[in-house]
Amino acid sequence: VLFLQIVHILSMTSAKIISFLLHPEESLHSLQIRIEFETGIGTGNQELLLETGICLDPRKPASQCVIDGVRGWDSYMVYLFDKSKTVYEGPFASRSLSDCVNYIVQDSKIQLPIPQLRKVWAEAVHYVIGLKEDYSRLFQGQRAAMLSLLRYNANLIKMKNNMVSASQQLKAKLEFFHQSIRLDLERYSDQMAYGISSEKMLKAWKEMQEKASQCAQAEDIGYLDEQIMALHTEIVELQKSPYARRQGEVMESLEQRAIDLYKQLKTRPPDHAYSDSTDMVKIIVQTVQSQDRVLKELFGHLSKLLGCKQKIIDLLPKIEVALNNIKEADNSVMQMQGKRQREIWHLLKIACTQSSSRSLVSSSLEGTASTPAVTWLQQSSSGNVPHPLSSMATPEDRENFVHVIEENLNYLELFSSILQEVRQEQNNSMMVS
Repeated sequence: VLFLQIVHILSMTSAKIISFLLHPEESLHSLQIRIEFETGIGTGNQELLLETGICLDPRKPASQCVIDGVRGWDSYMVYLFDKSKTVYEGPFASRSLSDCVNYIVQDSKIQLPIPQLRKVWAEAVHYVIGLKEDYSRLFQGQRAAMLSLLRYNANLIKMKNNMVSASQQLKAKLEFFHQSIRLDLERYSDQMAYGISSEKMLKAWKEMQEKASQCAQAEDIGYLDEQIMALHTEIVELQKSPYARRQGEVMESLEQRAIDLYKQLKTRPPDHAYSDSTDMVKIIVQTVQSQDRVLKELFGHLSKLLGCKQKIIDLLPKIEVALNNIKEADNSVMQMQGKRQREIWHLLKIACTQSSSRSLVSSSLEGTASTPAVTWLQQSSSGNVPHPLSSMATPEDRENFVHVIEENLNYLELFSSILQEVRQEQNNSMMVS
């Protein structure tokens, strides 16, 4: 008997306790099938929570429901919730009265012998204690639901922070990309007239600019942020609610009064005296009324907790989608940035190539233009052309000298115009670079 493993499951939908004897190495799914047979709640809609709010792991055996050791094993509960429900109606009908207690409740003024009255009142005290314990277990189930909600909320906050961080990074990258491509387009337009032009590249850059504007839609997470903040506020209010704390003080007081009343009865001598049960019946009625009130508050608060939890469950996939959209937009921006930089370096390569070609042409033109001048100087030094300071007695000599001067001036003008064109092209090449 000591080695048997028994799990007690409190169904929060019916407020009933179901106990199962666990088979050796039984899986959790097998236990859920048995729970479905007893409660009618499908395995897919079952949520089994420990007192700490931790959901049972389907990968582990069913023995995770049972605590180790002997002490407290028979009072340890696993709380069953129905995922398909977010509103728990409650309060549920109180536990049924025994025949003896029901007898005195029907007629509290009936006179009974003291020995018999002791037995009846003992059952009445047990009933009052049972009502208080029923509320305590249900409150513990509500507390497990609250702890589970806080775990979901912590996961929601973590995902929200990741989403906000990714959105801010995307926003910064988009701003940098927009400023960069705007400057590139301006500089490209300035040099199109005398530098390098490519309609294909210009079209690609404008398409990048439009695509970046579309990527900016992914960073818009304001609607999700508003829903999350509203949900946080609602959860905080539920934590502050007085119904989140134990409300069984009245029932505990009635329990103590019933125990004291029974002790007083025990001190009376077991003679032929008779007595009625008016005081004990009052305690029973007040305990039932108090339980109805606190259970109504408890299940109302529990429904709000489960509603918030369902909102979180609905929000998590939306945040996942937003995170994926942000990551895709981020990758797209980085790819466009890399492509744009590669195209700029390609333009720079073309400009450098053209600059080198123009430098070679300029060098050849300078060599060609200097040849007539050198020839003229050589002719002058060889004596073929008279020196301007030499004797020019005859008109024929003066005409020859003037002709040589005019011819060389024409060469100098041609050289000067070619040199200006070369310098202009070099300056343009430097500006493009």
